[in-house]
Amino acid sequence: MLTDSSIFLTMKLPFKILLILLFCILAKLNAQKFVTVKDGHFILKKKEYYFVGTNFWYASYLGLEKNEEKGISRLKKELDFLKSQNIENIRVLAAVEGSGKLNGANRVEPAYQYEAGKFDEDKLKGLDILMDEAGKRNMKVILFLSNNWEWSGGWLQYLLWNNKIDQQKTAEKLNWDDQRDFTAKFYSCEECKNQYFEQVKKIVTRRNSVNGKKYTKDKTLMAWEIANEPRPMRPAANGEYKKFITESASFIKSLDKNHLVTTGSEGVQGTEDMNLYKENHADKNIDYLTIHIWPKNWGWFANETMEKDFEEVNRRTSDYIKSHLKIADEVHKPLVLEEFGFPRDGHSFDINSSTKLRDKYYESTLKLWNENRNLKGSFAGCSFWAFNGVAKPIPGQTFWKKGDDYMGDPPMEEQGLNGVFISDQSTWKIIRKYNTNP
Repeated sequence: MLTDSSIFLTMKLPFKILLILLFCILAKLNAQKFVTVKDGHFILKKKEYYFVGTNFWYASYLGLEKNEEKGISRLKKELDFLKSQNIENIRVLAAVEGSGKLNGANRVEPAYQYEAGKFDEDKLKGLDILMDEAGKRNMKVILFLSNNWEWSGGWLQYLLWNNKIDQQKTAEKLNWDDQRDFTAKFYSCEECKNQYFEQVKKIVTRRNSVNGKKYTKDKTLMAWEIANEPRPMRPAANGEYKKFITESASFIKSLDKNHLVTTGSEGVQGTEDMNLYKENHADKNIDYLTIHIWPKNWGWFANETMEKDFEEVNRRTSDYIKSHLKIADEVHKPLVLEEFGFPRDGHSFDINSSTKLRDKYYESTLKLWNENRNLKGSFAGCSFWAFNGVAKPIPGQTFWKKGDDYMGDPPMEEQGLNGVFISDQSTWKIIRKYNTNP
């Protein structure tokens, strides 16, 4: 604080020196608002930063809707609701490549990169709107820059653009072996990777068309993520995959020194090799570790025995988190469980169906995070998948099609299965219970 005497002395300083002093003070104050990493912890405003967040991947699309109620009004309403639940950290899709069916499923539309190297500036404005609105609410945003999976284009689209895989075959649903074989080709496709880097540069160096801020200077942004769930897919691709992670992290850091960078990895489930997972996250340009947990997709329970298998699911979830926390402590970086989800009771897609088992799963997962937080451990963030907001599933229609409400369940998944609607009050009660200051 300036005293009367210090004010008097400041007034006697030459004007240029005074300006320099003021600039340095302001720069120091502003720098405190970026999320950084120190001694294995996130730091924000000189304090250790722990958060419960959500995946709100479609948020960058809402500002593009012509219907205001389905678009900007919905975006504002949903951000306000999240804020009211103490959710101030959101993970958002920042890149969509190509359009049309891929791997037999609709993908999200519209595309930001509609052809190789061609970007739609009007569509990218949706991302600008989201960043501006989140900034007004003092929220933090994590942006992922592509996708291992087809629902937003991702690796398969780059391979198609470069004629590395069969376009006719990929329009149909691939079997798992073919999908692994095809996707693994991305890491040895130099043209594909260069196009990805071009997209990264386009987004990272962007200036927000709404508020004029450069993304590299925007304190609303917490981190850049290389991709959603990047996997080598086949052990033979491990070397090229590791090289890609290293090159991507280095490239993003060369464009933006202010923000954190991470992988978007699911953990050992994605790499099938804990040493590879550790090596990737030990990289000097990777600031923190990520994991995802999907009990249903990973076969930890059967749809018809959800309740019977529940305690085993809980045990495996706890073991999975703890095994990756051990790696986080070894590389001395924080860890974020940035995706975890559980279906509605009876594997129902009905918005009015109960969520008793999901609520129990959220309770046990958030409790583990909270216990670690109280011990000032490395389990820094916990973000559920996903936020469905005010969306309404269409009765009798399982999968998303163009014109439907966006929701957290992506197009190739049953709409309403894993996402949390604003109306799911029992789930929000549990989230609020743990998402408070310790």
